[in-house]
Amino acid sequence: DEELLKRIQATIVQVQGDYEKLSSVTGNLLDDHHQKQKDIEALFQSLERLEKEKADKEDLVLGIDVKADKTALAGKVSRTQFDASMERLNEMVQEMLSRVMGQEQGWHQVQRQLSEEMDSKLDRLELGPFRQQLEEHWKSTLEQLKEKALPTEADDAAGIKKQLLAHFHCMSCDRPLSMLVPGP
Repeated sequence: DEELLKRIQATIVQVQGDYEKLSSVTGNLLDDHHQKQKDIEALFQSLERLEKEKADKEDLVLGIDVKADKTALAGKVSRTQFDASMERLNEMVQEMLSRVMGQEQGWHQVQRQLSEEMDSKLDRLELGPFRQQLEEHWKSTLEQLKEKALPTEADDAAGIKKQLLAHFHCMSCDRPLSMLVPGP
């Protein structure tokens, strides 16, 4: 009974350890998810700032109409450079979004696995009847073993004198015994 209780306690400790590990992994995934969300928000804010600060066509036409000098024009970003930069920025945002979606899918998968693992574990309410059933099984097994192990009315001598033919004698009282020859 004590060994069974020790096994059950060891199993409970192992389940608690597994639960703590899974909780730690889930916490780490949540932290990663929150950090990725903050990074995405920062990218969207940068994109909005760029859209607000970009040059309008009307401003550009007005600047050309005013006949800006070459040095002022050289300090401005060309349309092709701006479009290329916007395209690269858009690609980076799309790549970040795909990474976040991949992380989110992985997080959902781990969360689903954690839920399945937790659903398959025994809770404290289920352990009581299970323990009682095991104890009853052990009691009945022990009773059966006790019944089988009752001493039989056999000759139990302290020792025997071995004769090569067939008979044995008790070493303490020298009475004849009928026993099998022990060992080779």
